[in-house]
Amino acid sequence: MALNPASELKIALAQLNPTVGDVAGNLSKARVARAKAARQGADIIMFSEMYLSGYQAEDLVLKPAFQEACRDALERLARDTADGGPAMLTGLPYAEGGKLYNAYALLWRGKVEALRFKVDLPNYGVFDEKRVFTPGPPPRPILFRDIEIGIPICEDIWGQGLLSCFCDTRASLLLVPNASPYWRDKVTERMGVVRDRVRETGMPLVYVNQVGGQDEVVFDGASFALDQKGELAASLPAFEEEVALLHYRRGPQGWSLGEGLRSPMVTGDEADYTACLLGLRDYVEKNGFPGVVLGLSGGVDSALCAALAVDALGPERVHCVMLPYRFTSQTSLADAASCAKLLRTRYDVVPIEAPVEGFDAALKPLFQGRPRDATEENLQSRTRGVILMSLSNKLGSMVVTTGNKSEMSVGYATLYGDMNGGFNPIKDLYKTEVYRLCALRNRWKPRIAKGPEGEIIPLRILAKPPSAELREDQKDEDSLPPYEVLDAILDGFVEREMSVRDLVAKGYDEAVVRKVERLLYVAEFKRRQAPPGPKVTLKNFGRDRRYPITNGFRDYAKSMEPK
Repeated sequence: MALNPASELKIALAQLNPTVGDVAGNLSKARVARAKAARQGADIIMFSEMYLSGYQAEDLVLKPAFQEACRDALERLARDTADGGPAMLTGLPYAEGGKLYNAYALLWRGKVEALRFKVDLPNYGVFDEKRVFTPGPPPRPILFRDIEIGIPICEDIWGQGLLSCFCDTRASLLLVPNASPYWRDKVTERMGVVRDRVRETGMPLVYVNQVGGQDEVVFDGASFALDQKGELAASLPAFEEEVALLHYRRGPQGWSLGEGLRSPMVTGDEADYTACLLGLRDYVEKNGFPGVVLGLSGGVDSALCAALAVDALGPERVHCVMLPYRFTSQTSLADAASCAKLLRTRYDVVPIEAPVEGFDAALKPLFQGRPRDATEENLQSRTRGVILMSLSNKLGSMVVTTGNKSEMSVGYATLYGDMNGGFNPIKDLYKTEVYRLCALRNRWKPRIAKGPEGEIIPLRILAKPPSAELREDQKDEDSLPPYEVLDAILDGFVEREMSVRDLVAKGYDEAVVRKVERLLYVAEFKRRQAPPGPKVTLKNFGRDRRYPITNGFRDYAKSMEPK
């Protein structure tokens, strides 16, 4: 392919969904993307951070055989560029001189033309890069044709000052590869940071992000380009793969972008729902499950999980099972059946009275003389868990867990019962958010969803008081504060690390605040045994918030009264 003059540069952005560890699969996807970029007339195609290995590969990057596989894939792609087609920019873990780097490589003219190493290694929240990587030297531009291009890698743009090294060179354009995870309001935060870097350097900036789910982390894509004033010049879809061309021209004032793809941003509840959907889809697909099975109780949590599963995989790959006992109401039976019908899934009813009574009979000699309590209630939940796991073992489908963040925060869940399963798509959603997303899905469907249009969660499910139905006339509020109160207090403790005094000052009853604090701490042992689920809040349990199980601390402010 004849090269354009240096006054033009056509960059293809490859916003792809790599799989951690599947180096051969990622290599194959890269070749397909490059072929598409060639048809578009691209000079160079840009992939995301750590694309060849997938991100986050965690301690897998320390394995020498894995490092060798990534290096081999890099060299194979480099040889591809001898055909005169687009050059390539891609990321990988790169071992050199006894050290391991988060690297980004320019592949051009049949060889690895240049390498750059990430300088600022994040070590907070979901990130542990200092555990496995060595920081690189201060970055310098790469030379592609006669164009000097700055390539800071992801976190390198999140702090001030590092990019000043490009200002002292002939660099005139910034290309930033990223593996930037989604969490609520991340789009706004990300855009603010990038605009600061454009103002700092005066250079237009291209930001390419990966897309897809990796265990508990979801990457939202939403790649974009800003002009040298910090204005949005192009944007790729959120939560979808895309290969898009940016056509830059260089004039007296620097590089300017011609008309580019302008996809709308996805934010708020719509982004949260889509992140949960994509996280579930990729967990099932990348781990090779043929489908999922879940208990459909007639309640709001399992209804939302069923909707997410259908949207993620399609109705034919979702199996809903109602597991009634003597405390299951006729309303719940009717609501579960109605929900499954609206979702067009397989629906079965498996009564659990016989196995529950069998457990009761087996334990009766040991429990003699003791009153019935939560133990017998938990037997119902654990029986349901055994049945669902048995279906999973026999049929191969993964069990979807259906507990929300409010319940997991205060331990309102049964180990080896309703906590059973392989993945929980609503793990990071508080109960009030579950209701909100159910209402949202009834009036809106994501672009990437495979489920039916319109109302798929019966309105009666959203209207009735929540209940575990483990005893007669049980309501969640018999054991917990109203969810509006509980979720606000949990938001203070979990997301904002507020003190008891701070929350009482906001108007919450001190006894209730202290009860929630105690429940939050003592439930840590349950959360450690919970399945993974997609991160959507600032602090999810597991990747972000890491508290000890054995923990004697309580916020012992002796008095809420001013001295």
